[in-house]
Amino acid sequence: MKLFFLLVRRVPPVPSPVLVDVFDLLRRRGFEVDGGIAEEIVVRADRIHVAHDLYLLKSHTELSLSVAGSLDAQGAILLNPYASCAATQNKIVASRLLRAAGVPVPRTWVTGELELLREIAADFPLIVKPYRGHRGAGIHVVRRPADLAAVKPDDGPILAQEYVEGGGEDVKVYVVGDDVFAVRKPFSETSFTVPGRPCPVDFELRAIALRCGRALGLGLYGLDVIESADGPVVVDLNYFPGYKGVPGIAPLIADYIERYAAGEETLELPPPTFVDEVGEPVGLE
Repeated sequence: MKLFFLLVRRVPPVPSPVLVDVFDLLRRRGFEVDGGIAEEIVVRADRIHVAHDLYLLKSHTELSLSVAGSLDAQGAILLNPYASCAATQNKIVASRLLRAAGVPVPRTWVTGELELLREIAADFPLIVKPYRGHRGAGIHVVRRPADLAAVKPDDGPILAQEYVEGGGEDVKVYVVGDDVFAVRKPFSETSFTVPGRPCPVDFELRAIALRCGRALGLGLYGLDVIESADGPVVVDLNYFPGYKGVPGIAPLIADYIERYAAGEETLELPPPTFVDEVGEPVGLE
């Protein structure tokens, strides 16, 4: 069986130790494993075609997601599914789906005009971030309306979340199917390059993590959690993360990929739901 990993440029530019181990395990199990970085390949758009049994989207770039969409339109099998990755990458869509599923997430506003956030910023601090961002890039803390002047948003939608006060460290939660792991590390724009310290996962955090996966139709994913005074709050979600700092994770990832390739694991987006005025999920008939 032939696998292809759509990879991302790494910072620093060295292979992921986890993926190196996963590739080795899969090859020893008889899989043909290929991979490439979309930004480093030139291909005619009308000649993108399905040539592998399973594609694994390990990159969050617009080009990789577009290539995955083209393959999906031709019937390719992807892990995670393309629709799930597209919804997860769009923080506006993801925020709505997570809240509808009962996941504790910050109140979130979207607009096309930064100045329209001034009234909200007068009531409480905000986090302004790109609606398709990742790796912590482009995040601004707005503690008062005057701070909006320092925000230089990209063209397109502007997303603002209510600032959640935590204990100084983020909890990075990593999921492989039904297995949930967590590490702790201070947040920064470069924190994605370093591993965290493994920490226990209690029942509440595990339930929240698995609810995120069901809401977005993901099997390999990660979430950023802040431990607020009111409990865990999910502030970000991403598909196929790096799993840095999780001991012995490569065999579990390889096992999951093998089961998915064999059709023993399936993933799909759930039916649409909405949340009523008191925050309870309401299903569509």
